[in-house]
Amino acid sequence: MKRRQLLWGAIATTGSVLLARCATVLSPTPGRSRVVSQAGELVADLTAAETWQPLAGRQARLLSYSGQVPGPLLEMNAGDRVQLRLHNRLTQPTNLHFHGLHIPPTDQADNVFRVAASGETLNYAFDLSPDHPGGLFWYHPHHHGTVAEQVFGGLAGPLIVRGAIDQVPEIQAADEAVLVLQDFDLDRRGNRREPMPMFRRWGREGDLITVNGDRPPQLPLPQNGLLRLRLLNASASRIYRLRLQNHPWHLIGLDGGALAAPTEIDELILAPGERADLLVAGQRDPAAYDLVSLPYDRGIANMMHGMGHHPRGGDRNTAPQSLAILTYTETTTPTPLPTALLPVVAPGEPIRRREFVLDHGINQGQFFLINGRGFDHHRIDTRVQLGTVEDWHILNKAGMDHPFHLHTNGFQVLRRDGQPVADPVWKDTVNIPAYGSIDLRVAFADFPGVTVYHCHILDHEDQGMMGQIEMQPSA
Repeated sequence: MKRRQLLWGAIATTGSVLLARCATVLSPTPGRSRVVSQAGELVADLTAAETWQPLAGRQARLLSYSGQVPGPLLEMNAGDRVQLRLHNRLTQPTNLHFHGLHIPPTDQADNVFRVAASGETLNYAFDLSPDHPGGLFWYHPHHHGTVAEQVFGGLAGPLIVRGAIDQVPEIQAADEAVLVLQDFDLDRRGNRREPMPMFRRWGREGDLITVNGDRPPQLPLPQNGLLRLRLLNASASRIYRLRLQNHPWHLIGLDGGALAAPTEIDELILAPGERADLLVAGQRDPAAYDLVSLPYDRGIANMMHGMGHHPRGGDRNTAPQSLAILTYTETTTPTPLPTALLPVVAPGEPIRRREFVLDHGINQGQFFLINGRGFDHHRIDTRVQLGTVEDWHILNKAGMDHPFHLHTNGFQVLRRDGQPVADPVWKDTVNIPAYGSIDLRVAFADFPGVTVYHCHILDHEDQGMMGQIEMQPSA
């Protein structure tokens, strides 16, 4: 089988090298930089700053990491050591969250309570466990109160961990494309528009959707070969409903958690923060096939239109939009879809059940609430013991979707609206539709400390829909 080609960018950051399993790098978006671990260590510098950026054929004043939107692709192996420096050249405080990684929530790891003021630098250092799941993760700011503004401004970057899933022979042979989905709201001069208070309330959306800062990129699909699509929703609020027109595709992973076997799907719903890995087999008639974004109502349209408001961006999410074009290329050595991937390990039996209610109201000046309370950094809302498993019932009593994200530890979705989920997989973010519910089974392992869970409509997080959880060592 041929070696993998990674479709991301042609420029490697100084000091980085390609992982041994990867081959030449093709570039649907020229100028994308990539930092890859070397000899078991990834070392990188990221500078957060406001810069003029090329964006879908125009210039835009965005918030960028190291001068690009999205930020550099960070690529590492399970078991690697990671050392990053974040230089803050913004006018606001900022920091980093390593979304989906199972690493400590303390010290210089995934500690979202550490903040760099304007002009300061933060150092991050942590080790991935040798058995860390391979998958697509990402990094973005997490300073409470400014998260939506900074992510919506462009601050987001993909992060790949190579693990056991990458050793499956068919996946190892597949070409690979990382697609970061973002949306922006710009004026004619390319400046970011200031959202009205009502748009902040419901979750800001932009009318310009980009893929890797462009739209739509051309992706080669080898005849008889496999293309691995790795999708990241890095938007602040927008939920994507995706379809590969007139061509089958197979889901192989969600949020870094591998499925037991490839599963053919028709559509994919991707909420903010969610990721998906898919395989496309080049077994159709040679042609061009569109990856499109279809209309999705997360409740904002009904709520705002009923109040006489017509949100910019949100009310334009009605027509299919092409996000990428997959075009057949030369015939390659036939590579079939894998028949099996990795076993999905069950989390064990729960010791208790908790309920979390997501709702709207007013509490201490905050509008979005969990169990009737807005976020308070002085308060611990949930205490758990390491080494235990719990069942969480999360009820959305609001008339709009709320994607739920838990830091540090993953979970499996057992039921949606009371109906069992077939073949649960490990996730860290899950959408809860308006007036819906989910039941999660959460395993708390390895790392003590305080972290958070929250709605990943980032305006909702900033306005109160977040709680603190303390993971205590077992007695």
